Amino acid sequence: MELQIDDSVLVKDYINGNEKALEVLINRHNQRISSFIYSKVLDRDVSEDIFQDTFIKVIKTLKKGNYSEEGKFLPWVMRIAHNLVIDHFRRNKRMPMFEGNDDFNIFSVIGDDKLNVEKQLIKDQIDSDLTLLIEELPDDQKEVLLMRIYRDMSFKEISENTGVSINTALGRMRYALINLRKIIEKHNIVLTN
Repeated sequence: MELQIDDSVLVKDYINGNEKALEVLINRHNQRISSFIYSKVLDRDVSEDIFQDTFIKVIKTLKKGNYSEEGKFLPWVMRIAHNLVIDHFRRNKRMPMFEGNDDFNIFSVIGDDKLNVEKQLIKDQIDSDLTLLIEELPDDQKEVLLMRIYRDMSFKEISENTGVSINTALGRMRYALINLRKIIEKHNIVLTN
């Protein structure tokens, strides 16, 4: 069995001039990133374009030496892809439908170019408040919530990563949202502006 070279080593190799290292990274994460983009835009051609743009941006950033080793490579690429998806919807003036569109969907609020500065500040405040509030959740619920919301993992992936059934993962997510709502009420935080 071939030993898998760590992403960070491949990134360093690429920055040091080994073009093949980037190819290995793209092949390694291709499926995950493509699926993520497609799940948001639901169009093969658009997904392909955004995927290409994502890696053009990755290459430019790495070539300029602006990549910091603080974050892991995949979440960093996912953030770039996510921002390009948002740009795509802004350009096309239509916002996507997000799964889980019931009554509590603050996480899917995407800044729209009509957001004025004040609203953007409020939204940033909500984001930072939520991060603090999430810390109050029991560990098992917090773990599922963070994997689902911030790492965009499917419940199948969460189940595999945490060693619990998909139903348990779904249940924890549900309780996390219910508890988050209670915590929000307890703190008298108004999430609407």
